[in-house]
Amino acid sequence: MSQLSNAKIIGGIGALLTLLIFIPAAGFILSIVGIILIFVAIKQISDETKDASLYNNYLWFFILSIIALIVAAAITVIALGGLSFFTAIQTVDWQNPAEAMNIVGTGVIACVLGLIVGWVVMIIATLYLRKSYDRIAEHTKVDLFKTTGLLYFIGAITLIVLIGFLILFIAKILEIVSFFTIPDTLPAQTTPLSTTQQQSPPPAGSL
Repeated sequence: MSQLSNAKIIGGIGALLTLLIFIPAAGFILSIVGIILIFVAIKQISDETKDASLYNNYLWFFILSIIALIVAAAITVIALGGLSFFTAIQTVDWQNPAEAMNIVGTGVIACVLGLIVGWVVMIIATLYLRKSYDRIAEHTKVDLFKTTGLLYFIGAITLIVLIGFLILFIAKILEIVSFFTIPDTLPAQTTPLSTTQQQSPPPAGSL
């Protein structure tokens, strides 16, 4: 079985598993397994096509996605004033409207600030995912990868208005289909004619 055949199965199963993240208890573990399988599939495609950029771009997407989550959480905690905020919640007098609004307002502002920074980093991350999937589409001739990458990017941008979650869900479905559509062997690449070959032959009898 060729590497592309393996990538086709492993990537498809991996993408399917990441869709199960919302299943209680086992969903998170299945999603982690799915991410690992997608990484293996992308590496196999990279090796088969001898194009390291598509794997490197996917790796950057993964790294920046993790950074987005960490940065969002860190900025939120910092904006709250550290862990002391959670202690303050326990001691706040919720019967006092001014005190209650102050603590709630601080929490909302901190969360919004953290989410905005994380959102921006996530948009940058999906740019790398799009680059990776565009390269896979060029090598395998599965143009659905290009559509998937584009929808991930649009979904990340529109997360701020919530419709992005639906777009990302559609992108995930297309990602599954894209992997299962990968051919078992690389399509023949059309080699462009060289400049010399493209020149018209000289007229008969010319010097």
